[in-house]
Amino acid sequence: MRHRYWTFAVLVLCGGAFAQTAAKAEKRDMELVGYHDLQGRSAYQPLIHRQGDRWIAYIGHHGGRSRNPLTGAEEPNGTSILDVTDPKSPRYLAHVPGEAGKDEAGGAQMVRVCDGSELPKGDRSKVYLLRSYGDTAHEIWDVTDPAKPAILATVVGKLKGTHKSWWECDTGIAFLVSGVEGWRARRHPQVYDLSDPAKPFFIRNFGLPGHEPGASGPVPSTLHGPISTGAKHNRVYFAYGANSKGVLQIVDREKLLSGPKEPTPENLVYPQIARLDFPPQFGAHTTFPVLGMEIAEFAKDKDARKRDFVVVTGETFRNECQEARQMVVFVDVTDETRPVGVSSWAVPEKSGDFCSRGGRFGTHSSNESFAPVYYKRIMFFAHFNAGVRALDIRDPFRPREIAYYIPAVTARTEKRCVGKGAEERCKTAIQTNNVEVDERGYIYAVDRANTGMHILRLTGAAREAMK
Repeated sequence: MRHRYWTFAVLVLCGGAFAQTAAKAEKRDMELVGYHDLQGRSAYQPLIHRQGDRWIAYIGHHGGRSRNPLTGAEEPNGTSILDVTDPKSPRYLAHVPGEAGKDEAGGAQMVRVCDGSELPKGDRSKVYLLRSYGDTAHEIWDVTDPAKPAILATVVGKLKGTHKSWWECDTGIAFLVSGVEGWRARRHPQVYDLSDPAKPFFIRNFGLPGHEPGASGPVPSTLHGPISTGAKHNRVYFAYGANSKGVLQIVDREKLLSGPKEPTPENLVYPQIARLDFPPQFGAHTTFPVLGMEIAEFAKDKDARKRDFVVVTGETFRNECQEARQMVVFVDVTDETRPVGVSSWAVPEKSGDFCSRGGRFGTHSSNESFAPVYYKRIMFFAHFNAGVRALDIRDPFRPREIAYYIPAVTARTEKRCVGKGAEERCKTAIQTNNVEVDERGYIYAVDRANTGMHILRLTGAAREAMK
């Protein structure tokens, strides 16, 4: 395949100056459209937002430091903002520094974006960014001009943990991942009304019984992230325990917002519809609802032809398979009070000798976009050194891989190690961390080991499956 995506001038201006020469990409029915090195920053969450006639990528980063060619300064990793209107030539617009620190102790991992024209009390001419600030705060930024982001408000500070929050643009309600002093969990839900982004309004703290101040006994798994279906479907799906002792909690959104807010065990259970505790080796990093599935296999059945599912993805933590493998689990929630796992999926290790490649091997996350181009048909999963994997999910009882893309490492790619002292060994490997899609059908994969962002598209038989 021939690529003519960058000129020398673009490389200099945008910082995408590292060619993928250390190894060849591996692929099936998925191809590279464009690439940017993201200034060599460890990347976590990509979000693609349409602003007028432009498409803007907002990328949250893990902690660390790197030089910003736009300013010439060494800056703590924070939020990268790129124009991806032309996906062949992504253009770096701005870097918003995050909190100093390494890995999850610094940076600004989470990003959500809402238009003021959609928020009930927003300035209709504005675009707003919600992001975490390291482990200590959540912030609102004005990104109306994405090349000139400006701080607007601190939603909450003095926290002991943050992570991947959710923001409903049509209502302004935000479900934040926070760690409030006095609470026993490093991360638990906080609910805020951000319908006027300049004036955050606190609604309540939430969590599993045992998270609350004054509780005793073992502390339940900490929150990783929520996904809300908004006022229309009235559900919030919480994922606790990213790597082990995973919990899927299904919550009545209205009861969560309007119910009793004192954090007693009874009040914490009040909005809960169901709680599914996984075995210790299964994590719950992402809980993505796929609702109203019409499954061809059951088309002639009298009952249960249309079903609801939550796709639960666990996060692999340790390098070179030094723990139980994390995977994707499809949970049937048609009867919400009795959720049941019906299938699972992961990349077969022997298909690429992945345990020996270096770095993490196993799932991390799924896309979170409800864009109709893929919703209820195809999902994309970040699988660390196995790259991006595309699954046909139209029969959730039998998910089927239809495409994959494992990027090539670059001069930016950071080594991953196991062992200590004389026993330590290190290898360079792709670590595809998170993946997202836009309404045009492009796929965005970002790398934990500093390799950058890969913009992809389906080809061949996989592209036909979109139709």
